[in-house]
Amino acid sequence: MACALYLPGPFAAATVVLRMKLIVQPDAGVQPIVNAIKRATKSIDVLIFRLDIAEVAKALSDAVSRGVVVRALIAHTNSSGTKRLRKLEARFLECGVSVSQTADDLVRYHGKMMIVDGQTLHLYGFNFTWLDITKSRSFGLITRNRRLLQEASRLMDADCARKPYEPGLKEFVVSPVNARDQLAAFLKGAKKQLLIYDPKVSDRAMLRLLVERVKAGVDVRIIGKTGSAKSGLTAEKYPGKRLHVRAIVRDGESVFIGSQSLRKLELDKRREVGAVVRNRLVARQLATIFEDDWARTEAGRHDRKVQERGRNVA
Repeated sequence: MACALYLPGPFAAATVVLRMKLIVQPDAGVQPIVNAIKRATKSIDVLIFRLDIAEVAKALSDAVSRGVVVRALIAHTNSSGTKRLRKLEARFLECGVSVSQTADDLVRYHGKMMIVDGQTLHLYGFNFTWLDITKSRSFGLITRNRRLLQEASRLMDADCARKPYEPGLKEFVVSPVNARDQLAAFLKGAKKQLLIYDPKVSDRAMLRLLVERVKAGVDVRIIGKTGSAKSGLTAEKYPGKRLHVRAIVRDGESVFIGSQSLRKLELDKRREVGAVVRNRLVARQLATIFEDDWARTEAGRHDRKVQERGRNVA
């Protein structure tokens, strides 16, 4: 008999997910997650920081009922404390989900990912919450890259067992293990452009790197905030309702998407998970969305006015 797993909370209707690679929120909605869970035939490993969408919870419960082995690694705490997380654990256990709790050795375990049948990896910048998925700008990556899958599984196994994780792939970006070095290298490699979504870029070393890139002639633009108004970096407030994403497009060819901001706490003190992907299609899609968002910022509106004046003069 199937166990009902109900978690209250509204969620918006889903839209179609961009094909195979990039999830765009709030456009895609909950459907890419639910569809992936429904397609699972053997196993689901899911790393959860927050969950309040009943449809996702029910899909996981239904997966167990049809014989899928579901393993959930749930954060030991979040900013709301522990009460809701422990209730979630109890509900999952009642439904036959194998539940592990993250260790408490780091300030926070903040990563979000899902591995389906050992064949498909979902890396999310958003939580399984109605606020993140239906009200916020965020992104996710879907990939079948075997090396990324293997590394994600290694991390999941290590954190479930509360054992140290040793990175084996530089493209798989994990805080506090290799994120600082890999993201610094990613920024340094920019030759033409860095388009950055980040709620707050405040790490001093990362700010210096970005300033150096600007001095080298790289177009660096940030939708979000910087920790220093004196940096001289061009940063604009997200023009929509809410920004909950950490993403970077480099030179129109490579993309970083993950849960870590360029902020000391998230680089050095928390478990955060992301990936660097060299894929021009994903990079173009994300860059197009960035430019559309940028056009609605104060700087973007100013640029349009300057262009219009130039056309009128000509």
